[in-house]
Amino acid sequence: MEKVCDPSNLNRAYKRVKANKGAAGVDGMTVDDLFGWIAKHKESLIESLRTGTYQPSPVLGVEIPKPGKSKETRLLGIPCVVDRLVQQAILQVLEPMFDPTFSGSSYGFRPGRSAHQALLKAREYVQAGYDIVVDIDVEKFFDRVNHDKLMFRLSKRVGDKRLLKIIRRFLEAEMLRQGICIERIEGLAQGGPLSPLMSNLVLDELDKELEHRGHKFCRYADDCNIYVKSLRAGERVLQSVKDFLAKRLKLKVNETKSACASVEERQFLGYRLLKEGKVIVAEHSLSRIQDKVRWITRRNRGVSLETVVSDLNQALRGWGNYFRLTEWPSQRKSLDGWIHHKVRCYRLKQRKRPLSIAKFLMSLGVPACSAWPVAKSGKGWWRLSLSIPVHHAMDNNWFKEIGLINLRSMKAVVKA
Repeated sequence: MEKVCDPSNLNRAYKRVKANKGAAGVDGMTVDDLFGWIAKHKESLIESLRTGTYQPSPVLGVEIPKPGKSKETRLLGIPCVVDRLVQQAILQVLEPMFDPTFSGSSYGFRPGRSAHQALLKAREYVQAGYDIVVDIDVEKFFDRVNHDKLMFRLSKRVGDKRLLKIIRRFLEAEMLRQGICIERIEGLAQGGPLSPLMSNLVLDELDKELEHRGHKFCRYADDCNIYVKSLRAGERVLQSVKDFLAKRLKLKVNETKSACASVEERQFLGYRLLKEGKVIVAEHSLSRIQDKVRWITRRNRGVSLETVVSDLNQALRGWGNYFRLTEWPSQRKSLDGWIHHKVRCYRLKQRKRPLSIAKFLMSLGVPACSAWPVAKSGKGWWRLSLSIPVHHAMDNNWFKEIGLINLRSMKAVVKA
């Protein structure tokens, strides 16, 4: 606790919370208000930590939609800003103790580790002939973590009872949902700085068991892929892991999302692995970026083309950087072509009237004899944008001039 309360540690924690921003908790205090609060209450905060009497506030329960087209939601527990400061200070002391002891096959929520590293390791296993994957998804993992199991593992490494008591209070802090405080007897509040470390501490027991059995696997948070050479072996592994999670960790495997199959039939972290070891973008990941592009380029939006391009670049830059491991150029080419199609539609719709469309096309080098038939056509915007004169006008050079990112220019990274 003395390390947690050290001024340099608290200052680092404050800077991290400030940088992470985030929403206000139940007390309404924002990150911008935190500095003023600390100036008035610093001494009393440190005293409550040192004596082990610090009491966290309830967490704010907020439901957000899960990625994809399903109607499922994810429950976030947002601690108040002061609690996030304390959790961050605790994390900075505990993480250097615990992280070096975690499995080398664990990649999520760890410093210096990433989803790309997990995918590259998975690719190595597939290239070595382990092309059957046991895809494990823990059902509502963050909502069902057993507090007693977690505290037992913590107490084996942490002897300071003051710190253990405060962590237990964070775990058991009530959740405020729709004006009602709900008691929490299990689970981790997604949204708190300590939760990722606590989740890895819980699932490290699974990692150690898989290592003891000699399995090839990659785990990222509660998504775990185990690579074997035959379906028969995979079925045995799937059943044994289900039993282990239920008996040892009091967790349940999601039956609809977990399976044993060829790697080509499953996806991992938004990617799909092929048997020869290539990595491509999974279908649902393509659908998600297409939905985002549709929203940005919706033709009734009523904003300038510059704003549309800026918004597209922001979305495509993040998406393209994450999926830069893709080794299937045709996917990027096809997606680029579809995005160009959407932008052409948006630009034509902006011009609206035949005279304006014709002048626009002619300003881009289209002869009048080709521009006017297009402008006077009764076709819809989507079909109109497929015409040859429109393609000649808004060609690849035009897209470069307006500054739109080209996904094909983002080269694949295929080395670890």
